[in-house]
Amino acid sequence: MLGWAVTFLIIALVAALFGFGGIAGTAVEIAKLIFFVAIVLFAISAVIGLMRGRAPRI
Repeated sequence: MLGWAVTFLIIALVAALFGFGGIAGTAVEIAKLIFFVAIVLFAISAVIGLMRGRAPRI
């Protein structure tokens, strides 16, 4: 999921470089949304992992 966020960020940077402001703004907003969803999902899975009490896999 973080890969998608980075992809949209790169699309936004390239679009901004070529002067496509609307596309760049939209891509930045999508990248931010995906990034925050990934952070929330990580936090939920970390809490569930702690509640289960299993040892982390390395």
